[in-house]
Order: sequence, then structure tokens, then C-alpha cells
Amino acid sequence: MLKKLLPVAGLLLGFYQAFAQSADKPNIVFILVDDLGYHDLSVTGSKYYETPNIDELASHSYQFVQGYTASPVCSPARASIMTGVTPAVHKITDWIGAPEGEAWRDYGRHTKLLPPTYSHDLPASYVTLPEALRDSGYETFFAGKWHLGGEGSYPEDHGFQTNIGGFEAGSPKGGYFAPYDNPKLEQGPDGENLSMRLATETAKFIGQEHEKPFFAMLSFYAVHGPIQTTEEKWAKYRAKAEALGIADHGFEMERRLPIRKYQDNPVYAGLVEAMDDAVGVVTAALAKAGLDENTIIVFTSDHGGVASGDAFSTSNFPLRGGKGYQWEGGLRVPYFIKVPGQKELITLDVPASGIDFYPTLLELANVKMPEGVYMEGVSLAPAMQGKKIASRQLYWHYPHYGNQGGDPSSIVREGNWKLIYYWEDKSVELYDLSKDPREGNDVAKQNRKVTTKLAGDLLFYLTGKFANQPLDDPEYNAALHQEVLDRNKNVRMPNLEAERVKMLSPGYTPNADWWGSKVTKD
Repeated sequence: MLKKLLPVAGLLLGFYQAFAQSADKPNIVFILVDDLGYHDLSVTGSKYYETPNIDELASHSYQFVQGYTASPVCSPARASIMTGVTPAVHKITDWIGAPEGEAWRDYGRHTKLLPPTYSHDLPASYVTLPEALRDSGYETFFAGKWHLGGEGSYPEDHGFQTNIGGFEAGSPKGGYFAPYDNPKLEQGPDGENLSMRLATETAKFIGQEHEKPFFAMLSFYAVHGPIQTTEEKWAKYRAKAEALGIADHGFEMERRLPIRKYQDNPVYAGLVEAMDDAVGVVTAALAKAGLDENTIIVFTSDHGGVASGDAFSTSNFPLRGGKGYQWEGGLRVPYFIKVPGQKELITLDVPASGIDFYPTLLELANVKMPEGVYMEGVSLAPAMQGKKIASRQLYWHYPHYGNQGGDPSSIVREGNWKLIYYWEDKSVELYDLSKDPREGNDVAKQNRKVTTKLAGDLLFYLTGKFANQPLDDPEYNAALHQEVLDRNKNVRMPNLEAERVKMLSPGYTPNADWWGSKVTKD
């Protein structure tokens, strides 16, 4: 863990003023990782994953230790970064492609509710972050995962002048090794790593001659499933797991699905390291081009790590839950902002959200907010100067069942209080995050005034935003629902345990060519 410094106002202001007095308008590099958990970096506490390049970047950054996503799943969170408003406002409330209404029954989950309809592309009416920067004189570039709509709603339709690899897919079609199945990415040589390719394309853009400042967004497909790595990286992390001590059992039941207890997945660890290798290519390109002292760098994730469902990749402990869940493990993310001239890691204990990147970057770049833009996010620049930010409520709205086991819910946080409203039975949970960051002690009954106020504030907010809501399923069958839960516990969890043992065994081989990373010549 890198040394953390107290947020001393004078030190903060010194860094910020040195940056603000720079003669040139800063470039911006925004690195967004898919599905990366808050504790999936060594700088944020992992003892298993190794992320030296991100750690080095963090050592010269402001770290918002209470950094949040705007949604526990990808498309809504990404739309909020682009627009500065919550999913309740932009209406992309689930990952684009998720079933809605009666189509949900085809999943065989037999739940009480049918999820609502939601927007399936980023509305063209929004002035996005890249559009605001482009219109103020920035050159804009995008590489990687988009997942905010299909034809007509691609990155190039929302302010990015260059798009490499971004289309409607939410996972890496074709896997993490070439040949790819991506219409927006020229084919690479067999065995090429996707994360490295996207970083190389970004580095190539950085190294070009630029007449304007640039905004480059590197949006990794990693570390989303399917999790894949090379034999060499797998072997490294299998040995490391063994050295740290492999637990007899790796899973326990959450409310609906098994959830991973420990960070001990050697394939996922290799995928994380490959992403970190790629980050190093980008930061090295900035240094080589002499731009590292005139570039703002953002590093974050779109939501919490996948502990349950999908590939059951990681553990977010000591936070509860993960991707798709209403608890902190699904909402807390790494949240770093580096400004030119910064020499130390500075931690800030100010709650920050994905909706805040838009106004923060505009202020840091001395770009005016476009006229008529409705903005829920706030600039974090004052906090980076050692000033106080006015207290506010943060809202989340996910009225869907997560593939990972989360419940249809909406959330409000005020101060250290976090209230979760459940759409199934209209119940609430209340947590004091200062005393219970693990969210194991619901104190709603002991704090009725707080509960009543926050529940009222939340429902007033959702009503005012005309937020979508799930509906009761008239075909709900409690017995069939219980069968699903029993099967998850009695069949799925043992299968996951067996898969975990296999993946940690010395002779593990997923297939002959390790997902295409091992290229053999005839």
C-alpha cells in the first residue's frame, strides 16, 4: 500500500495552483476499466493482484477513497459518466441488452417482479462530455468498450472524432486474444492481447502531432468476462495463491447466488495484470511525447468487481456484494485524478460519484459548461484545492434483478447514512457507513426519524425524475422461485467450488491454445 497523506489544505492548494498556472490547456486521458472492484488493485489493498503501473499513477494522484459509480452495472454507469446525470434521469437503468417486461420470464428466475423498460441507447439530446470538450477546441479519441447503443449511437455519434473498438457489445466478442470479432477494430495478429492492442492504439494517438489539446478515453473491455489469460500469468498467480494459502472453500451464499469469499482466482489475476501492463504503455507514451506534465489522467471503474454471477471472478471483501448488488461492493470503485505537477498520493474522504467527472474535468480544463445542460454532478476541483464541498445526497436507481444476484432497489446516501429501498416488498435497510462499512447491521428500526426522512427524500427524487419502476408478475410462483434458490445453493455452488479447485490445480489447461494466446505454427 502506498503511503497516504493527510489532505492538508496548503499542500492541496499548492499542487492545484501549480497546475492552474500552466500556460497550455491540459490534455485529458480518461482510463475506464470494466468490472474492476475497489480492492482489485494493490494500491487499494489487494494482497493478491499486482498492478505496479496503476500504483505508480496513483502515487501522483488525488484518490477519492469514497468514490462511487452511478450504477452497479455497466451501461447506466457509462451513460452517467458521459452525461453527468443519474440513470433515473437518462433512463438507461440496466445494461443494454438485458431483458425487460415479460421477456424476463425466459431467464427462468421466477422472481416476484418484472423489470421495467429502459432506454437502449444514449439519447442524442444530451451534450456529452466529449461533445463539450470537442466544441471547446479539443481533439477527441475513443478506444475500447462502448455499450451505449448500436448504429447511430456509437462513440462517433456522441462527440468522439476517432473510435477504435467501440460498438454495441458489452463483452469482448472473440475473447481477449486475436482474432477478434469486432467490426470497429482492425484485425490483429493471432494471439495479440486485446487490452494491449487498445493501449497501443491510444499510445499511437498520443504520439501524433496535435494542434489542439486532446481528450483520449481508453475504455478497456477488461476485466469483464469471459476471463482469460496466458499460461505464464496463470502459473504465476496459481503459485502465489498457493504461497498465500488456499482456503478449503471459496464461496458462500448471498441472498440469491453464491458469492466469492477470497481473491484467489489466478485467471482473473492474470487478466488484471495484463490490463495494468496496458496502462503502463499509455503512461509511458505520455512521458515519451513530453506530455505527462500537461495531461490530466483519470483512472476509475464502471462499477464494483464481479464476485457473484458472470465469471464469479473476485472478492470485494471487506465490502459486501459486488457488481449488480445494492451494497458497497457493487458501488464503490477506484477513483483517481492526476493533475500535472502532482508529486504525491493525496487521499480525499469526500463522497464522489461517476456523475462528477463531467463538471470536474471541465473546470480543470477551464472549459465552460455548455448552455442549457442539466447537470447533477458537481465539480470536485474545490475539494482538490482543500476547500469544502457542500453536503449533498447521492442517488442510485437500479429497478432490475442483477445477473449477479442483486435486488431491484433504489438508494440514497446522506452523510454517513445509506438507505436502500427494495421494490419487491417496499422494505428499507439503513446503514451507518462510518460504523458499519460492511453493511451487516441494518439500523432502520433504531433510527426511525432518519429512515422516514431518507425514504421520503428518495421517493420524492424518483417521482420528480419520472423514474421507471418494476411491476408485479401475476404469474409469480413462490415454489418455483424457491427451487431456483435451492438449485443455486445445492448445485451451482458445489460446481463453482469444483471449478475453483480445478483452476488452482498445477495441471490446469483450459484448452489447447490457452484461449488463443498460445500461437502454434505448423
